[in-house]
This record gives sequence, C-alpha cells and structure tokens, in this order.
Amino acid sequence: MEYRRILPLFAIITLIFAGCKQQPGEGEADDAVNDQETKEIVVRTKALDLSTIKRSIDYTATLEAFEEVNMAPASPGRINRIYAEEGNRVNKGQKLFLMDQTQLHQAEIQLGNLKTDLQRLATLLETGDIPRQQYDQMKTQVEVTESNVEFLRENTVIYAPFNGIITGKYFENGEMYSGAPNTPAGKAAVLTIMQLNPVKAIVNISEKYIPVIEEGMTASVKADVYRDREFSGKVSLVHPVVDPLTRSFEVEITVPNKERDLKPGMFVRVSMFLGEEEAYVVPSNVVLQQEGTNNRYVFINRNGVAIKQNVTLGKRFDEMVEIISDEISEGEMLVIDGQAKLTNGDKIKVVN
Repeated sequence: MEYRRILPLFAIITLIFAGCKQQPGEGEADDAVNDQETKEIVVRTKALDLSTIKRSIDYTATLEAFEEVNMAPASPGRINRIYAEEGNRVNKGQKLFLMDQTQLHQAEIQLGNLKTDLQRLATLLETGDIPRQQYDQMKTQVEVTESNVEFLRENTVIYAPFNGIITGKYFENGEMYSGAPNTPAGKAAVLTIMQLNPVKAIVNISEKYIPVIEEGMTASVKADVYRDREFSGKVSLVHPVVDPLTRSFEVEITVPNKERDLKPGMFVRVSMFLGEEEAYVVPSNVVLQQEGTNNRYVFINRNGVAIKQNVTLGKRFDEMVEIISDEISEGEMLVIDGQAKLTNGDKIKVVN
C-alpha cells in the first residue's frame, strides 16, 4: 500500500527536475553573448595631428683647445732659463725659455769672419787679382752660415706663437733637453701652450647630413657642469672626407670662451638646428615596445578594431616624442589610454 504512494511521488520529483534543466543550446548562446561583450576593450583615443617642430641633430663631444703646441727647440741642449710656469697666461711673442747660446755665439763669430773675408775678396775681384769662382765660393759659405745663425737664433730663444695658457712644464732651469717624448701626447717638449679662447668641439656626424651641414652654421653647446647655461658656437670646419668604417664625417665647432669657463676635456652636448618641419608628436607612454626587441608600435582605432602600427622614434620633447611611420596618417584615431591591454585585431570600445 505504501509502495503505491511512493511511486507517484518519485515520478512527480523527476518531472520537476527535468523541467529545471536548460534546453539544448540555450546556455551556449548566453555564453557567446558574454564573450562578445568581454572582447570589447575600453580605450580612449585622440586624433593624430601634425605639429611644427624644430629639426635638429644632437651629438656628444669632448672639448679641445683651439690650438695646442708643444714648445721645443729643434735640437737637444741645455736649458738656460724658463720664463713661464704652468698656469701662466702668456701673450703672442712673449719669451718662453732660453736654451744654451754657445753654438749661436760661435756661429755668429764665424759669420763675422766670413763676411770680412768676403769683403776682402770683393776688393781683389775688382782688381782682377782673384778669379770669380773663388769669390762665389766664399759668398755661398757666408749665405750658409747666415742661415745657420738664423736657425740657432730661432731655436735658442723660444717665443709664444699665440695668446694662451701654459698647461705643461716638463723641465727646470739648467736641465738638459734630450728630445725624448715626455708629454701626455707622446711628444717632446719643454712647455705646452694652449689657446683656450675659443675652444672647439669635434663631432662625427652621419653622412646623410652632408647636404645640410656647412661652415658658419650655429650650434648650441651645453656642458653637464653648467646645467642652466647654453654656449653658442659655429661650424668652423667641415672635413672633406667620410670615414668608410663609420659612415660619418668630422665637423669642428668653435665656441667663444672669453671667461674661460669651458675647459679642454669637458664633456658637452652639441645640437645643430636644421630648420622646421611638421611631424607627429604624441605622449611618450602611448608608444609601446615589443618585448625582447627594440621595435616600437602604437595602436590605431579603425572601425572599432585596434590595429598595431610599427613606428620609429624621433626627437623627444620632455614627456612627448616624435613618431615616424608610413602606416599612419593625419586624422586617424590614436589609442592613448588602455593600449597596454591590446593585441592586434582586438575589438575596442571608445570612451572619451
């Protein structure tokens, strides 16, 4: 009797459970709708606009003296006296040091005797007492001795070739100058003199700029030790050849240095203005970098789809950066927020 009552109750529970089960296909449809919604990544965009920028090229360099000369006599000898000390400022034509004058005095005495003999032979030549050949030989001997005396004079008393500063002193009074290399540059010298007003910077510039770099162009020079100062220079020399290994050419920039604040050996940054042109300038955080490479890219919104476009970085302007690419054009919508979550082809929802 109880068994008959339990059986209908079991049948009713089974029917209720079956009615609660999802119909085939209903769950899959709902999941598809949800997936469709989650694929739309929320981003912000901004129209690409061209900006006018100042085009310049930037290089680093080490300052050098405009001129540097290692002062030395032509031949070894004793140094009688040095008239300048390291750090002294000297003027062009100022006496720097004096070498032993023994050879000079001997040559001057010899020259005087030869000139006396030449005058005597000139008298005899007029009277016909000697042949012309004898007179000519004596005249040649006088000319050779005169040349030797002039050479000894130039190499006995040494003068400053320009206004400058003594940056090296390698001997003391009375020491022997041997002619052996003794300077940091591997040359022989008694003193080293540098011209520090102006100074110069030599930069190696890519050969692609050959058509636009010319003498007289202005250049901005900044030294790290003077962060708030900018020095103005000019291109004074463009070397006529290109280095085949580096594909670059040397450019010499002269920088006035009246106060002598700039010192040879200083590290500087050189910038040369090439003109103005239009370019795409965007916030630097908009540009992404492919992991493990140096490839840079941005995302463009095209009909609700994120399209990855490779770009090259140009000039930086604080938090902004120039991007260069043939694949983007003015007016396109650049993704400026949410780009880090995107992959190429993602559907996006723009909320500006």
